[in-house]
Amino acid sequence: MADIAAVTDADFESTVLKAEGPVLVDFWASWCGPCRQLAPILEEIANEKEGALTVVKMDADANPVTPAQYRVTGLPTINLYYQGELVRSIVGVRPKSAILTEISEFVA
Repeated sequence: MADIAAVTDADFESTVLKAEGPVLVDFWASWCGPCRQLAPILEEIANEKEGALTVVKMDADANPVTPAQYRVTGLPTINLYYQGELVRSIVGVRPKSAILTEISEFVA
């Protein structure tokens, strides 16, 4: 079972930007209702794509630098990073099938 680890401003570069494969980052906050709706969907994706995709979450309130750097203005925002670059950004809750379609170019 895949574990969705938390990432911080301090370890974002090493965990996300320098990762071997694609990394899906969930920018969320504890007060965000839609973020809670999205969490089980991302857990399913993490389990289904384990080994092909890393899924991490970042508390945007506790880590303001990275969301500001990537212009995250609404929560939840899911960003897909590949080879150190932001390649997809999805704002708001989407069905699992829509998320998988968005990231399919980078995730086997």
